[in-house]
Amino acid sequence: MRIEDIEYALSYGDVLLVPKKSDIDSRKNVDVSTHLTKGIKLNVPLISANMDTVTEAPMAIAMASNGGIGIIHRFMDMEKQASEVRRVKRSQSYIIDEPYSIGPDATVGDARAVMSKNGVSGLLIVDKSHKLLGILSDRDIRFVKDDKTSASRAMTPRQRLVVGTPGMSSEQALSVLDSHRLEKLPLVDKDNVVRGLITSKDIYRTVNSEQSAKDRRGRLLVGAAIGVKGDYIDRADALVNADVDLLVLDIAHGHSASVLEALRKIKKAIPEVPIIAGNVATKEGAEDLISAGADGIKVGIGPGAACITRTVTGAGMPQLTAVMDCYEASRKHGICLIADGGIKTSGDITKALAAGAGAVMIGSMFAGTDESPGYFSVRNGAKYKSYRGMASFGANVSRKKMDKKEIDPQDIFDIVPEGVESSVPYKGSLKEVIKQLVGGVRSGMSYCGASSLDELRKNAKFVRLTTSGLSESYQKLS
Repeated sequence: MRIEDIEYALSYGDVLLVPKKSDIDSRKNVDVSTHLTKGIKLNVPLISANMDTVTEAPMAIAMASNGGIGIIHRFMDMEKQASEVRRVKRSQSYIIDEPYSIGPDATVGDARAVMSKNGVSGLLIVDKSHKLLGILSDRDIRFVKDDKTSASRAMTPRQRLVVGTPGMSSEQALSVLDSHRLEKLPLVDKDNVVRGLITSKDIYRTVNSEQSAKDRRGRLLVGAAIGVKGDYIDRADALVNADVDLLVLDIAHGHSASVLEALRKIKKAIPEVPIIAGNVATKEGAEDLISAGADGIKVGIGPGAACITRTVTGAGMPQLTAVMDCYEASRKHGICLIADGGIKTSGDITKALAAGAGAVMIGSMFAGTDESPGYFSVRNGAKYKSYRGMASFGANVSRKKMDKKEIDPQDIFDIVPEGVESSVPYKGSLKEVIKQLVGGVRSGMSYCGASSLDELRKNAKFVRLTTSGLSESYQKLS
């Protein structure tokens, strides 16, 4: 290779978008919605990363409630991951089709375990024919000291319950809930067989959730990650049975034979569920994944805050160039690109979208929120939350523990980490973080005279920054 053959590549910090004449009166008039796949629309172009310090059910619920989508990470057994998906799908559904229930012979201890596992505050008590016998809520068992007490003894019995009928409208349900001051309204047919459940919390959320990203049945959208080895087909089946909306085939180096083979197998086995595949950083990588059946492409090799792939391997691609290169392949097929990693500001999101991405995946900026997994720590009076790359040493060890009952010490010595473990400052609620990010994107789009993402891509013109230009842009008074 000759020196003149070496291509020039850029990151978000190397460029600015050139301001253009704008007819936009207010950034509120800017539409930031995007189609992640042909059947999935997001109201904001934001995705929370499938990392064990970023996205489990609480994060996914908050993401979809605010117009985006969360991808449940895969570093747990398949039953647990499917359970996390179910929690999201049940969280704001107008009608819960299959409410959690137990039999009358179950104990209060059994009920507490089911409630805790699934994050619910009450259970229906049903007989073997699924006929309603009563409701057991956390209030019913709050002061029950003996866990061996039968559920039927502690429950509110059927004759004292107000019930609804299948097919009742949200307005009718709301009226019944309000007039009787109820929290839960079981739906039963003429034979008293349970056909669903409506909760006051969910119906109020549904009435006031225009921004939420939902499926056709009014449930929040959620995705989940899978790998390319071991139980990935069974895991995909379990997630689909839990009503996951999309799968993310997530491997550090997505342009590989194993990924392409796995993608083809999954598309053949489960053709009805869209699959986003990655990660890649070149036009050729994107084209090969699309040819193998990918419904979306995840772009990014090494740009993340917790990723050291480029340092360890010497391989990668500056993220802006990676997105632009992959967009050359994806736009011909109408496939959405997800820019994964390297986002430090709302301006970086605008640049990624202008370069061809339909959405961005965010890890570190969401890891410090209330909704991310884990606990807070306090150092020098400031609050932090843990954050780690999924190729870090700790994540590799956790993955091996999940795969094997006993770990060979040699397995530990063989680990070559491509990620780091750290902590990020506490940022408060995810809703406020998203509000600031989306506000910045809307402003950035208005500077480009764009009222939609399609217009942004058409109007965008980048200018390269010198060192002085970079300093002028980012070094401000503190």
